[in-house]
Amino acid sequence: MKFTCFHLMPYRPLDMAERAKHRAAWVVLPNDLYDSELGAQQYESYLDQLAYSEKLGFDVIGVNEHHQTAYGMMPAPNLIASALIQRTKTIKIAIIGRALPLTNNPLYIAEEFAMLDTLSRGRIIAGFVRGIGTEYHATGINPAFSHERFQEAHDMIIRAWTQPGPFEFEGEHYNFRYVNLWPKTYQKPHPPIWIPSQGSAETVKWAAAPERKYPFLVTFSSHELVKRYLTNYRDVARGYGYEPAGSQLGWAVPVYVADTDEKAKAEAGHAIETLFNDFLYSPWEMLLPPGYTSLPSMKNMMRMRTSIGSGKRRTADELIAEGTAVIGSPKTVREQIQKMRDATGLENLVTMLQFGVLDDEKTKRNMERFSAEIMPHFRD
Repeated sequence: MKFTCFHLMPYRPLDMAERAKHRAAWVVLPNDLYDSELGAQQYESYLDQLAYSEKLGFDVIGVNEHHQTAYGMMPAPNLIASALIQRTKTIKIAIIGRALPLTNNPLYIAEEFAMLDTLSRGRIIAGFVRGIGTEYHATGINPAFSHERFQEAHDMIIRAWTQPGPFEFEGEHYNFRYVNLWPKTYQKPHPPIWIPSQGSAETVKWAAAPERKYPFLVTFSSHELVKRYLTNYRDVARGYGYEPAGSQLGWAVPVYVADTDEKAKAEAGHAIETLFNDFLYSPWEMLLPPGYTSLPSMKNMMRMRTSIGSGKRRTADELIAEGTAVIGSPKTVREQIQKMRDATGLENLVTMLQFGVLDDEKTKRNMERFSAEIMPHFRD
């Protein structure tokens, strides 16, 4: 297995009492709740944590993109990746991911990734996403064109990375008289591409297509949903006529390791509750704006993810019991990961070892315990 140390960079000093007065920590949360000095301290701590993961033996550092939210302070993950390139030597850096439909110039994304790939001498992994529904409120992009813009931007970026320039690109949403990247990507033909998702049928079908075979990462899901979506990816791939490799299957999950199950829950329980109840939560009308996904996919999400968007607060016990968070002793955590590996054959585990308001001391201890007592059991 390959292990990613992934970070959201939440704004931990958030006044939760004030947060509760607003619909979500996204878009509508007044930014006078943000303190610039405290924010600078958070960035410093988070960069230290991610750089430390290289010393602990992780394979990949993971960062991502969100806008106008206390949930994740990375509106420009390329800037975080650039800082990490200077702090590390060999570890891969996965930007999982850039929200392609939210930009009006995907050529800039192609250039940014090419530049980062060159600066790191080939350590970049490109994660592409559509962005969750709230991002469309934040950027003013029409969600009805989300899938079209995503696929067209992707196609343009791949051509920019692989086709000699200059050339023209004419699409429905993007048009360029000259596509001619300087610099070109360091990795050939281009950096690896990962697709994080919460299980959209359209995304699974697109990612598994034989011309792509992109690794598919299931995020923020119970054990049953992770198995369902990764099994669906396998079935779709077989329908295309090939057997997917384990490296195409991934699971992104918050993890906390302590001496005992009881101690792990006592140390991390409140933090995991703040992640799902205070930082992540958004009502349905923000999560699924009209046109963002097909009607069948929307109905399926609302049926399968009954707690998301409902306003029901989740307890740590519930999140642990359903496997949305893996929290426990080394034995318990190993068993949970092994169970999922046996059920799906996945080979990519994207761990969120800091989440919610979890403090620096507990985060560092969690990272060290995970690298020492969990990772060695799953190395090939």
